[in-house]
Amino acid sequence: MNDILTWILDTVSGVDPVIRTLLAGVGMLLETSVLVGLVAPGDTIVIVASTAVASPVEFVTLVLAVIVGALAGESIGFALGHHFGPFIRSSRLGRRIGEHNWARAETYLDRRGGLAVFISRFLPVLHSLIPLTVGMSRMRYGTFMAWTVPACIIWSLAYVSVGSAAADGYRELSGRLHFAGYLFVGVIALFTLAVFLIKKWLHRRELRHMD
Repeated sequence: MNDILTWILDTVSGVDPVIRTLLAGVGMLLETSVLVGLVAPGDTIVIVASTAVASPVEFVTLVLAVIVGALAGESIGFALGHHFGPFIRSSRLGRRIGEHNWARAETYLDRRGGLAVFISRFLPVLHSLIPLTVGMSRMRYGTFMAWTVPACIIWSLAYVSVGSAAADGYRELSGRLHFAGYLFVGVIALFTLAVFLIKKWLHRRELRHMD
């Protein structure tokens, strides 16, 4: 296990830091862009990139790239909603999302306002629909940014911190513990499970504001 994981981490670390950082930023742009976020694994890209962080400068740079990428993607969603929202909603892709999900996003935004923007960053499906829905609403872009910026910061810090800390811990222990690789996988698995449970809890908690 250690040999395989070491090879994987070394391969990621061998990629130029600038390219890794740009890929993470682009991954988040796609993950937060309208509808693309339903299939783009932005969180996986960020976790993988964060395992190669080798200095405080790389950590801060990666966090900033992820934040900027997320905000750029959400800004694209807002702009598309503002100019082409109804067309996208009635398109084939929009119909595949389901009118039920579009209606939920609208209802949630109407009832919760800016708080819906903040919380939706941590909810499945809605994190891709809310920027577009906000663009079709009367909410100003500045208000939208004021609520989504802190959510993106929290998200980015959490993912980059866990990925880099798990990789650093593995590198320190791999020479002494033959099961260090399993510890690394366990940390990532626990984080993934925690994120899943938090999303489920938030979804159940906010469901009454969507229906």
